[in-house]
Amino acid sequence: MAILLYDLVGSDPSRPYSPHCWKTAMSLAHKGLEFETVPTRFLDVPTVEGGVSKTVPVIRDGARVVADSFAIALYLEETYPDRPSLFGGEGGEAMSRFIERWSQTILHTYLGAAALMDIYGMQDEPNRAYFRQSREPRFGKKLEEVPGGRDAGLAAFRGSLEPLRSMLAYQPWIGGASPLFPDYIVFGALQWVRVASPYQFLAADDPVSEWFGRCLDLHGGLGRGVPSAA
Repeated sequence: MAILLYDLVGSDPSRPYSPHCWKTAMSLAHKGLEFETVPTRFLDVPTVEGGVSKTVPVIRDGARVVADSFAIALYLEETYPDRPSLFGGEGGEAMSRFIERWSQTILHTYLGAAALMDIYGMQDEPNRAYFRQSREPRFGKKLEEVPGGRDAGLAAFRGSLEPLRSMLAYQPWIGGASPLFPDYIVFGALQWVRVASPYQFLAADDPVSEWFGRCLDLHGGLGRGVPSAA
């Protein structure tokens, strides 16, 4: 039986965009596990598996239900040890924690604000109302005001990728010779805005763009299966 992945979408169920759900989709594909996605909008999340989590991704694997992309990766690693490793050992798991924090605090902070109105535009009317009601208190301003500094912040965002850019001069993946879960963490952040926004967050000649393109090609082109917003 295929694993179920509850995957965040907007009004178009064929365009999943959540960075965290993309981490899980890539993890499942990395393990070579068959899975089916369940398109899930914001207002659907409280009904997922009896309200097990306030967020997605959530997976159901037979009788097991697991929430949170990192917890899911750990579950897959423990449950399917005979399949390709997501971490390459305890050191890779520890490294992934650092990469996750870097992505959440540095990449997501800029990307989430810069693409906010694009993400809002992906929702149907009831979910737009929810999105506005939940995000405006978080940002302390109207949604329309939040992305106003994205042009001014673009150079700093691209500069924040320098650790990744520099590393790619030494090895092809964050995981080393082949991709691991930390690659999927950063990929999820960039795929989030690729699907949601036509804004050009990466320069075409950036080595990070080349790495991201290779990520899109992984697992039979899973990432490319959803066209970019551009």
